[in-house]
Amino acid sequence: MSEHVVWTQWDDLKVPSNFKRLSPATTPAATGDMSEVTFYVPTYMGGRPALELTKKMPNLKVLQVPNAGYEDALEFLRPGITLCNGRGIHDDSTAELAVALAIASLRGFVTFIRDQDQGEWVNKTYNSINDRKVGIIGYGSIGSTIARMLSGFSVEIVAFTQSGRDNTIAISDLDKHLPTLDVIFLILPLTKESKHLFDARRLALMKDGALLVNVARGPIVDTDALLKELNSGRITAALDVTDPEPLPKDHPLWSAKGVLISPHVGGNSSAFDKRARSLFESQLNLLAEGKPLNNIIVAGN
Repeated sequence: MSEHVVWTQWDDLKVPSNFKRLSPATTPAATGDMSEVTFYVPTYMGGRPALELTKKMPNLKVLQVPNAGYEDALEFLRPGITLCNGRGIHDDSTAELAVALAIASLRGFVTFIRDQDQGEWVNKTYNSINDRKVGIIGYGSIGSTIARMLSGFSVEIVAFTQSGRDNTIAISDLDKHLPTLDVIFLILPLTKESKHLFDARRLALMKDGALLVNVARGPIVDTDALLKELNSGRITAALDVTDPEPLPKDHPLWSAKGVLISPHVGGNSSAFDKRARSLFESQLNLLAEGKPLNNIIVAGN
């Protein structure tokens, strides 16, 4: 009998010899018998339906989500289930998008595309990311990667963490720094404390002309308050995440002034596959060797 039964989206994932591998080719997630699965990786970008499948897995021991964010998986935990996240998989891809969104917003790429659609040549001055003071709120693996990618620019970086560890600034001291920041990147987990961290009061503290880049979770920003600030023309925003999400077709955020929106694609790039396989194969090898798993968020009993 197999020591562990592993289900992932990859038909050819390397698993230890005494583990049994299941995949969509052998066991379709929606229709197959998932009762013997002990190690489950929900299909990437599968959303809630992929997590709901854990209810068909009475023997599940490890829920290994492929995302850095894990708040949506918490309700599917049962006693004995260990939850691990995908920390490290999306660092480069999400940081890359964050920097790209900032530059695209500052340098007027949205206007360029619209002018191109109309065949119009309009030359004007836009903002540079250089010579700016940049705040990175949430300085974990993705936040520090954003800082590394920005190191080639002439910027001053100010990092914020919950605790103020490693020479960062505690988020509790954020308010006094907000009026000095030209660009703000949000890349922190969604928790009770971080929900609506950027509410009407905090958005009002932002410097006139500042740019808010959210590649974390939509509810960290109060959407209604953000709409008011955007439409006043006082600040701009670049958002890979929104609240609600997906953003309904008729939502006023689509037509707000000074906003660039991408459809939550921070980690969804060609960089995902190689990094995801490497992490999950490493986790399975640790499991086979009886060693502690990496990226444990909740340890099973």
